[in-house]
Amino acid sequence: MHNIDLRSDTVTKPSVEMRAVMALADVGDDVYGEDPTVNRLEQKVSEMLHKEAALFVPSGVMSNQLALKCHTQPGDEVIVEEESHIFNFETAAAAFLSNVQLHTVKGDHGILHADQLPAAVRSSVYYNPITRLICLENTHNKAGGTIYPLEVIEQIHNFAREQNLALHLDGARLWNASVATGIAPCDYANYFDSVSVCFSKGLGAPVGSALVGSAEFIQRARKYRKIFGGGMRQVGILAAGALYALEHNIQRLAEDHQKAKLFAEAMGGIDGFMVHPETVQTNIVVIDIAQRNEPAVKILSVLKAQGILLSDMGRTVLRAVTHLGVSLDDVRHAAEMIQQILK
Repeated sequence: MHNIDLRSDTVTKPSVEMRAVMALADVGDDVYGEDPTVNRLEQKVSEMLHKEAALFVPSGVMSNQLALKCHTQPGDEVIVEEESHIFNFETAAAAFLSNVQLHTVKGDHGILHADQLPAAVRSSVYYNPITRLICLENTHNKAGGTIYPLEVIEQIHNFAREQNLALHLDGARLWNASVATGIAPCDYANYFDSVSVCFSKGLGAPVGSALVGSAEFIQRARKYRKIFGGGMRQVGILAAGALYALEHNIQRLAEDHQKAKLFAEAMGGIDGFMVHPETVQTNIVVIDIAQRNEPAVKILSVLKAQGILLSDMGRTVLRAVTHLGVSLDDVRHAAEMIQQILK
């Protein structure tokens, strides 16, 4: 039985063409700064995002946590949206690695607005932590791949500057936001002191993310990468996959967005399934199943037995993510099967 895997765009596999490029990659010791393929990747990413420097890292979690470490001091506080990846899916790393506290603010489908932030910034009274950093997520995973409007980012940037706060972007799926809106990644990145981007989701590389920022910021991040255990040696083999992804797989993300819209429309027609069409802006579909009075794990088990894989985002929430590993026909077939199974 052929599984249709819609759990995440992290399940993508490198293509034959990507594997060939990786196999032939020119390599060196990256800890010494001598891997030419890594150096090319870092230069390309920093140029794409109009930042001074970039750092190749194994994962998006490491990239985000390096940013938190470099922007803060122990005992500081960081403002995040309450459904953000940094708060929900990074294993309390901010507390463990940087000794900082996260202050959560509820957004509108994952989107924070500047007028919400003054109340979240601590006063200077001695018993308060110091508010040091604001983190945004674009696209927003748990909200269903929603996109931050550029004017909202600009307003938050202006507020952060007034308050002398740093601004970090978890841009794991920034490529999706860019393709969906036509706004260049650098135009988003312009408002942030640091940006994390991922190669191993919709772009289809097997491993890797990058952190970008000023040259001085990335120099500090490189030291913390070593401390966190992320110093890699002949890693150009992996960097070559990321380079191939940047050069060939960005514009095709529009196909994934089309698949997600098709799937969302079909799910909205199932009794007890609720999908908010306005939130299906990229490649993620979040489905509220509270009205069915069945736990998500039960429905997931039934679907898995028929070769359809979705993910559990809470007791009454399912998630589907479209990607290059599933075709439009796969998505259409999965939707039809789910409709039949859950009648």
